[in-house]
Amino acid sequence: MADDSTAIELSKSELREVTGYAVACARPALAIFERARPDDRRPRAAIDVAQAFADGAERTKAIRDNAWAAHRAAQEARDAGQAAASDAARAALAAASAAFLHPLAKATQVKHILGSAAHAARAFELSAGDDRTVGADHIAQLRILAGPVVVDVLRRYPLAPPGGGRVGELMRQLDASLR
Repeated sequence: MADDSTAIELSKSELREVTGYAVACARPALAIFERARPDDRRPRAAIDVAQAFADGAERTKAIRDNAWAAHRAAQEARDAGQAAASDAARAALAAASAAFLHPLAKATQVKHILGSAAHAARAFELSAGDDRTVGADHIAQLRILAGPVVVDVLRRYPLAPPGGGRVGELMRQLDASLR
């Protein structure tokens, strides 16, 4: 395993695979967001541009712009007391952010790989009355979704960082199960 200061190899094809995985993790949580905020399309737009990159489009400023828009949607949902919708929007933000995974072996980069999964799992937990078994079950399903390229890329990075509350716990659970 590389240390925190080491550059790693990361091809555009691998970056597309990681982004595709992040999108697949985040997409199911869109229903939670859209039930709470049916007129807000920002998280869906973030997922759509990330999917386009995963499918072969260029990595453009539109991905960043839509990621920031999903971030604002998450903040607005949080401020409205819609915690599950907020985490669902954060899953979309993380999916778009996956396209910007850096080839630096830093623990924080693991968030680009697994953040969408952790936020989606938390959204499902919260929508089930903060039932942690729901989140754990969702993480187990997302583990199966991770293909060999995603697992190989993840293993080049240090373990997921500490902290991050329940979302951080879910990320570390998924990280540990994939290594």
